[in-house]
Amino acid sequence: MSLMNAFLSGAIAMGYVAASLFFLKFYFRTADRLFAIFCAAFWLLGATRILLVASHDASENHWIFILRLVAYLLILGAILDKNFFAQRGRIFTPQPENEVLP
Repeated sequence: MSLMNAFLSGAIAMGYVAASLFFLKFYFRTADRLFAIFCAAFWLLGATRILLVASHDASENHWIFILRLVAYLLILGAILDKNFFAQRGRIFTPQPENEVLP
């Protein structure tokens, strides 16, 4: 791996970790499971990028790409959980319309 590829992979890993911390902050504010799963997925994507740089031959380390697949499946699962499965127990309560006070 060339020096430029290693540098760019490090920058991408830093972006993944920054996004992970961003989602962690919103998880602590809202306690929404979506943000926790996104945090874990982006942390895992950053870790796979670092592992790719650390390993000299990526073709022999296919398990790194399996970790990346797990991260993408976590993101997909979080979206499906938020949009479909979490709404089963909710009761629809209409929001009051904006009333104009005299």
